[in-house]
Amino acid sequence: MVFTLVGGASLCGAAALVLLVISTATDYWMQYRYSGNAANQGLWRFCINRKCHAHTLTVAFWDATRAFMLLSVLGCFIGVLLGITASKRPRSRRVRTGGIALLLSGFLALLALAIYTGMTVNFFGKRYIDWRFSWSYILGWLGIILAFAAGVLQLCAYQRSSSEAAPASVSDS
Repeated sequence: MVFTLVGGASLCGAAALVLLVISTATDYWMQYRYSGNAANQGLWRFCINRKCHAHTLTVAFWDATRAFMLLSVLGCFIGVLLGITASKRPRSRRVRTGGIALLLSGFLALLALAIYTGMTVNFFGKRYIDWRFSWSYILGWLGIILAFAAGVLQLCAYQRSSSEAAPASVSDS
């Protein structure tokens, strides 16, 4: 049962890592109309009529979102790596540390998307009438769910293996 939990956690963690990387790297966090033209933006650049440009404004919420997403990807990578390397030994501290790293990754991505959501609704929501969140943004939310699930599964595997390893104390009195 423990190996199944660690394997499931590794699979969830790997899927979370892929989703977080794609979400961070792509330019479809938001789509909107700009002067009648289709436009979209990501964390690193914006595109109008498929011509992309780097963000020229230095806005703190973009920097914060970028930083938290990059830290989330790093934490997820570490959690998956620790989970995979410790999959043969579920009693290892690597399983616990990997679970904590995955939970931290999910929390950092949650923080990044919460900041982006709040600022987008308050800033761009008032500036553009026809706007919506797009698929890169949604992949970020799915990555959060999977990172949390992977972290919980790894911690459950560690807890279960620790409880199986502990000898039962039985008194003969």
